[in-house]
Amino acid sequence: MKNNRSLRKYRGEECLNCGHPLDLSNVYCPNCGQLNSTKKLNLDDFFSEFFSGIFAYDSRFQRTLKALLFQPGKISKDYIQGKRARYANPFRFYLSASIIFFLLMSFSNSLENMDFSNDRSMLQEELSRVPQDSLNELNENFRRIPGLRNEQFSADSLDAALQRETSYREVYISQETLDTMSFSTSVVKKFDVFSEYYKETKTANSERALENLSYANSLYNQWLYKKAVDWNLLLENPQIFVNYFVNKLPFIIFFYLPIFALFIWLLYVRRPFNYMEHLIFAFHVQTTFFVLYSLALIFDYFITGDWGSTIAGFAFVLYLYKALREFYNQGHVKTVLKFVMLSTIFFILALLTAGIALFASFAIY
Repeated sequence: MKNNRSLRKYRGEECLNCGHPLDLSNVYCPNCGQLNSTKKLNLDDFFSEFFSGIFAYDSRFQRTLKALLFQPGKISKDYIQGKRARYANPFRFYLSASIIFFLLMSFSNSLENMDFSNDRSMLQEELSRVPQDSLNELNENFRRIPGLRNEQFSADSLDAALQRETSYREVYISQETLDTMSFSTSVVKKFDVFSEYYKETKTANSERALENLSYANSLYNQWLYKKAVDWNLLLENPQIFVNYFVNKLPFIIFFYLPIFALFIWLLYVRRPFNYMEHLIFAFHVQTTFFVLYSLALIFDYFITGDWGSTIAGFAFVLYLYKALREFYNQGHVKTVLKFVMLSTIFFILALLTAGIALFASFAIY
């Protein structure tokens, strides 16, 4: 866009942004930095500006990508030493890499191949293999029990019996009884009642359901009933929630990294780095992870198997070790020990963060 719009014939004598006087030799305004151009925007200019703003497609992009992949730790060290103009902003570059990674992952078959549905056909197929002699023997035994003499069992009736759902009346607890329980117990019991009630009546309206169940029509009860409805819908098709959660992962990880950077700071408290410098290192490492696995997804798309993901995994482990060694400038033994400690902390924090994020995502779903 710059090459087209910065031509001399489009330059003006006054900055259109701040009104600063300009000479025709000024490509940019010396006061605000805006390009000196009077050329009207067209569709090509709009998209060029849009993508350059999001992905920073210029020499800095290429230089940043090259340094990330082939010089572990160097880009972080250069950035904190003030050599920043040559590299893309680490936070913006992280968001760009994460968006590309999750877009590629959404196009892969990893989620589409997962069968979340309850496959009744497999159950019926297994029941159809039950020998008729076994069913006859079962019927003969049940005829000896009073009250069951007229029952006749078949593969279809066994299937129906296995699929039979519990009535909400069997788990129903009155509001008076719930009030005598502890908060955690009452929540579990009430959620069970709501879930069974929805499965039996298919009532999605929370106010009507609470009225029929003789429960208080409070905002909390309405929210809990809606979560019970969502829970049953997700059991029928969990991929809906999986897709919803995956779309939030770039932002979840974005807020997770500052917590992880705090542990890096504690582990390297004797090194001459402040918290923000550790955070920049964490964002550069996570960005490299997204870049490597984006390449792996593309590789696995064309090559049968998971060779790309396997290679990316080994490459990232080696990369992280070399990045720690380069950035913090410590010996092999200390680097290996801290690498193991950071990896353990990373996975523990990742599990905790994933659990909290899953609960929060479901709560606002």
